[in-house]
Amino acid sequence: MTTDELVIGLIARLLKDAGTVAVGSSSPIPAAASLLAQATSGGKTRALIFRNNISDPFPESGSELYDRIGQGRIDVCFLSGGQIDGQANLNMVGVGEYPRTRVRFPGSHGTPFIYLMVPRVILYRDEHSRRVLVPKVDFISAPGTTPPEVYRRGGPTDLVTSMAHFTFDRHQGCFTLASVHPGHTVDEVAANTGFDFIRTAEIPQTVAPTAEWLALLHGRVREQVAETYPQFAATRLQG
Repeated sequence: MTTDELVIGLIARLLKDAGTVAVGSSSPIPAAASLLAQATSGGKTRALIFRNNISDPFPESGSELYDRIGQGRIDVCFLSGGQIDGQANLNMVGVGEYPRTRVRFPGSHGTPFIYLMVPRVILYRDEHSRRVLVPKVDFISAPGTTPPEVYRRGGPTDLVTSMAHFTFDRHQGCFTLASVHPGHTVDEVAANTGFDFIRTAEIPQTVAPTAEWLALLHGRVREQVAETYPQFAATRLQG
């Protein structure tokens, strides 16, 4: 069982009965998970993969996606960040004092709009380190929580990394450790996380995907993923 397979299975379970799920053009693991959820949900999850020849319904590129979000036609999206803090704030601008940041990230683009308008946003970041999961982001590209007077349709619900799964409480504004991936420990997660999080007395291991799900992942889903991510499909989804 690879970490990729484990994480894809975890995210696919989060997308059970999810409705319409939109995945950006630089997200191979969320894309594979969304397509796996679609294949196993009995029609209750629909995966829309940006710039995919099979699953791309956005003829006008990004503007079409934002239109659908504004119309309430997207139920789940994925976001990430160069930095993520304990309040689920995202930094996609850079490290250091703005505007003289010593490290530059790709930029916010439509992240603030997506974060506020999509009902469920799952944060995904492969790297689990104190460099990424920080006490406080250097620049807030998109806020995890907002004051009551700010209109907000949705926001973050989960954070998935290569080491663990957290859930996010929007009212309390904090993460709870939901599971730890096999091969890792709660202490290891804490040592590599720069922010405090809630932990219960017993933290379960992340559940592995079934043999049936793995067969789908290495078959039909892999073929669909290869439309957008051929190298990922060829090197990391081989059964």
